[in-house]
Amino acid sequence: MKNKSLNLLLVAAVLATTVGCKKGYLDTKPSDAITLDQAYETIAAINSGLVATYNSTFDFGVGNGNTGHDNFGHKAVDLANDLMGQDMVVHTQGYGWFNRDYQYVEWTLPNGTGTRSDKVWSFYYNIIRQVNLMLDNTANQTITPALETARGQALGIRAWCYFNLINNFQQTIKGHETDKGVPLRINSDPISLPRGTAQQVYAQIISDLTTAETLLNGKPRASKKNMDVSTVRGLRARVALAQEDWATAANYANLARQSYTLMSNAVYTSRTGFSSVNTSEWIWGMPIPTEQATIYASFFSHMDPSQLSYAQLGGQKKITKALYDQIPATDVRKQVFTAPGTGNANFPDYCQKKHLVPVVGNWAADYLYMRASEMYLIEAEALARQGAAKEAQAQAVLQSLIGLRNPAYNAAGFTGTALINEILLQRRIELWGEGFSLFDIKRTHSGLNRATGAGNHGAPNFDPIVYTQPDASPKFLMRIPQRELDSNTEMTAADQNP
Repeated sequence: MKNKSLNLLLVAAVLATTVGCKKGYLDTKPSDAITLDQAYETIAAINSGLVATYNSTFDFGVGNGNTGHDNFGHKAVDLANDLMGQDMVVHTQGYGWFNRDYQYVEWTLPNGTGTRSDKVWSFYYNIIRQVNLMLDNTANQTITPALETARGQALGIRAWCYFNLINNFQQTIKGHETDKGVPLRINSDPISLPRGTAQQVYAQIISDLTTAETLLNGKPRASKKNMDVSTVRGLRARVALAQEDWATAANYANLARQSYTLMSNAVYTSRTGFSSVNTSEWIWGMPIPTEQATIYASFFSHMDPSQLSYAQLGGQKKITKALYDQIPATDVRKQVFTAPGTGNANFPDYCQKKHLVPVVGNWAADYLYMRASEMYLIEAEALARQGAAKEAQAQAVLQSLIGLRNPAYNAAGFTGTALINEILLQRRIELWGEGFSLFDIKRTHSGLNRATGAGNHGAPNFDPIVYTQPDASPKFLMRIPQRELDSNTEMTAADQNP
């Protein structure tokens, strides 16, 4: 019998009571428990709750409690999206984690609690639940700069969650505005809700980001773990890019990158360039000390073959020869992949060396969520798509990024459609392994076209089974979890994705 939606369970950390409580179950204020008011009555308590929310973005088994070693928060979603793209190859069968994503099987499985769709749905709605509780329970408090900062972060987090949900459970927004999206939970009221349209979800995302920008503007943050105004502007740029709102995308990408210096080529090829929040161009990332590292159930276990890990045990992630060959020899980015003919058992030919833990034998490695290079590429693309009037500006932005990576580069040689295609190519190279592959396939309406032959997808590498898919393929969509359909009175079997 339907009674309560899957994504409306109360946050255990807020409502947990001490073991051994002897008072009645319905006691609304037992002496050995905290109430919601107490959980949010001080800014210190509010900020502590936000830290817990941020930590849940990289924790193991968050959301539905599934303890598979492919369930480590947002970076697990990023990895699945890259594996469903064109540019990442799986070396061998290994231990099998993520292989069903790579083969386009995982997302269409009947929705038990161990499927990717169920994990992703539960993960983001769990975070939404946490921030909704905070927003509801601080709505009537006296406004202070500290409370504005906390509420701005909460709104930014909620927008980030919904952007990831809508892009996993629906096609890109352009051309699919009235298609079914996801339920919009903007408070902690435990009621069933229907799937909002994609346009409604985007409208809420923009509303949250607009308010968050106002609240966070000029406010300092504790660390790069916390969202600040640059992070929110970066998210706004991502959203506008998906909407093909080119002017807004260019403007917000430019604003987001202003306080960040592109990493040097020496840092780019170091072990810390993509595993340390101290990297100069990281806008947002999660610092993960040793005691919070999730070891084998982690992004780096599936990416870094330099130490005993799933990657080392056959699950190495490699760039396709097709993309590798398009990186000039003078481009430093070629160095973060194993050159053909130089590979070994741990780092076979074309194996990635971009995402490595800082110190071999120590699992402390930070998670990257946003960096300035992405903003340069968004700005360049958005300018180029506005036509000849903005072409010189697009070339200049592209040159400032790629010219650093490759001193021989000349963006002025590209115009019109060739310029747009060049930016998209540079995006594939620069952002390899950072979680954008499938989203970009969807938003550019290009369909899936995996390169085959030596060094690419297929034999002697692990067989991905699926090599091509048309634009807007149903295989690009996650399935609505069956638990949600069973418990949500506003949804039926007809709400399931095809």
